[in-house]
Amino acid sequence: MGAFFRSEEVCLVQLFLQSGSAYNCVSELGELGLVEFRDLNPNVNSFQRKFVNEVRRCEEMEKTFTYLEQEIVRSLFPPQAGPLPTPSPVPSAPQPRELMAIEEESERLARELREVSRNRDCLMNQLIQLSQYRGVLIQTHTLTVSQVGTTAPTNIFPSLVFFRLLPSFVAGVVHPWKVPSFERLLWRACRGYIIVDFREMEERLELPETGEMVQWTVFLISFWGEQIGQKVKKICDCFHTHTFDYPEGTTEREKILHGLQGRIVDIKTVLSQTEHYLQQLLCRSVTVLPQWKVRVQKCKAVQAVLNLCSPSVTDKCLIAEAWCPVRKLLLLQSALIEGTRKNGSGVDSFYNRLPDPSTPPPTLFHTNSFTAGFQSIVDAYGVARYREVNPAVYTIITFPFLFAVMFGDVGHGLLMTMAALWMVLQERDLNLRTNDNEIWQMMFGGRYLILLMGLFSIYTGAVYNECFSKGLSPFPSGWHLQPMFQHYNWSDETLRENQYLTLDPNVTGVFQGPYPFGIDPIWRLANNHLTFLNSYKMKMSVIIGVVHMTFGVCLSFFNYIHLNQLSSVFLVLIPELLFMQCLFGYLVFMVLFKWVAFSPQDSDRAPSILIHFIDMFLFTENEDNPPLYHGQMIVQRVLVVVALASVPVLLLGKPLYLYYNHRRRGSLLIWDSGCNPFSPPLQEFDTADVFMHQAIHTIEYCLGCISNTASYLRLWALSLAHAQLSEVLWVMVMRISLSWQGYVGSVVLAIIFSFFATLTVSILLVMEGLSAFLHALRLHWVEFQNKFYSGTGYKLNTFSFSSILNPL
Repeated sequence: MGAFFRSEEVCLVQLFLQSGSAYNCVSELGELGLVEFRDLNPNVNSFQRKFVNEVRRCEEMEKTFTYLEQEIVRSLFPPQAGPLPTPSPVPSAPQPRELMAIEEESERLARELREVSRNRDCLMNQLIQLSQYRGVLIQTHTLTVSQVGTTAPTNIFPSLVFFRLLPSFVAGVVHPWKVPSFERLLWRACRGYIIVDFREMEERLELPETGEMVQWTVFLISFWGEQIGQKVKKICDCFHTHTFDYPEGTTEREKILHGLQGRIVDIKTVLSQTEHYLQQLLCRSVTVLPQWKVRVQKCKAVQAVLNLCSPSVTDKCLIAEAWCPVRKLLLLQSALIEGTRKNGSGVDSFYNRLPDPSTPPPTLFHTNSFTAGFQSIVDAYGVARYREVNPAVYTIITFPFLFAVMFGDVGHGLLMTMAALWMVLQERDLNLRTNDNEIWQMMFGGRYLILLMGLFSIYTGAVYNECFSKGLSPFPSGWHLQPMFQHYNWSDETLRENQYLTLDPNVTGVFQGPYPFGIDPIWRLANNHLTFLNSYKMKMSVIIGVVHMTFGVCLSFFNYIHLNQLSSVFLVLIPELLFMQCLFGYLVFMVLFKWVAFSPQDSDRAPSILIHFIDMFLFTENEDNPPLYHGQMIVQRVLVVVALASVPVLLLGKPLYLYYNHRRRGSLLIWDSGCNPFSPPLQEFDTADVFMHQAIHTIEYCLGCISNTASYLRLWALSLAHAQLSEVLWVMVMRISLSWQGYVGSVVLAIIFSFFATLTVSILLVMEGLSAFLHALRLHWVEFQNKFYSGTGYKLNTFSFSSILNPL
């Protein structure tokens, strides 16, 4: 927990990598994921770095792998289920000789695949064309028997009888979608001086452009005259039809058809052999490609890191700088030794720990599947500065609790808990973990957060005594009606004549004590039920808000102590606490005191806290509003004076202290410079900037105490909205089904319940849950974290092969 409360201690190290073993050393560091390398060549163009050729070489191989993967997806049979499998065990980064072998083998495999695929596509196109030609001859054989050798029909074209012209034919195939427009254009362009026949082919053939199977339509166009024939051919070209030579004699067509049959058989034989060889190449690719991709990715990553290094003066080693966790320095040294051993070099690579750098170190928090979701919530606002207090430690509890205050309902919380529990139990399912849907990834990544939100919602729902807008009665009520009958002589007639009756707690036996847990279910029958809940939830929201913000201010103490800023504890932290506690802390005290001091029997004599709080700032006393306790006016005036006095201390204390320290150091430096002329110069101190910064902080804090406290009232508002919406849904939907009786009622109940369940999940769980989540997020980011958390740091992104290969 200590490493989670503050980021892990990180140091800057300088690595001296021998030229021969630098590749292996960086590869070992990538396997362990220890360090984050810094760029020592920021002014050098990426195309001018030492190892850019090696990086380009890896990129060219990745292009080859992409082509191989595309061919696997396109042509492998049976198809590959999902992406290529991850190799197990994961191979290491290749040595230069191994990389050369991978390059040669992948290029040879890609070259053969291109050649075989080209031959197969060529054969497939020939087979399709021959099959279409055969289909044309078969389908049009019966159409032309009665037409060949005849003149133009006199009943259709009487003007052609004199010339005794014989018909000409254009035959081919056209896509079935184009048939209506093709036929219409032929008739309009040729003015009806043609005869067109369409018939569907018996077999379905592949469309080369898209790969879909199409049942082509065969057409035979009979025409007379050369000009009409030119029009027909142009129209056929416009519609991208496939036309074929069409002999006029039956004997010639039968001879061509016989030849086509033999050619089709031969092409199918060659195509089968080509496909078999193609499948062998693809199976070989499926076997070796996952290994190649991982190894080349690792090699490319190593070369990219080597480009961040700078050569030594003698060019015998590479110098690198990296951030490394202090507790892993021994692993760093062992990785360098192992990299040197693999290379067989006689000179070891080593590291030196550099003194504290001017650049602040990166932030590193070690998280697991449970804490990662909460840490992500904090990091979305801003990454913690180095060694700054981490709010995620407390967000684990406070975030689901504040969510549940707004979402409190036993039934809704139980549904949310069940959904989250299913995700937790199925967290090892690879299909769920690798789902590409972004919304699912967010939900699955926050499964433990949703689980706690559901559990806390069950708890707060039990406190509110709400389950799908209905009350629960696990214990007997603390209010009893029978003593009212005896004391006021009530009767059944009294109950019938009065819609509402008041229970008097001063009557013995009416009120026998508070409800054991939560709100008494009898309040659901009361006319002032909503008034009571509003008052209760509003005060509860203020109490939670003041406690939450006070805790945030107190956490800044640990930051000041860690940064050795003891002056900020007295000049910033204590005035901030005094200002908040003297005003809003006292308001919380009055609420709690009133709850404890006044029982139901004397509740009618309880004073108004609102009037007391207003009179506190006006320094007045209201005779109509009795005091809560003896000496209240004196205490309130002292608290207001202390709160007002803390503002100038907060405004001027730290700037004056810093100015005084600067003047004192300047005096000491002037005295020291007379003895030591090489002493460092005094740093510049901008007085106006310091005062302006502190003035902005003071105004922001003082006004923020008011606005942030009011902002916590959203806990009350959203809780009220959720309860009312749940009640409306029950009254307007579910109650209707419960009014039906018999078998018809069962059917109506089933139908309406499904509708009720759909609305409950979509509106109350999803929409209302998202709304409560966003409001809880705002309360943590703005109202809580701004009291102590700067969020101006940056993460330690270690060089790790696992994060490169699995970016999710």
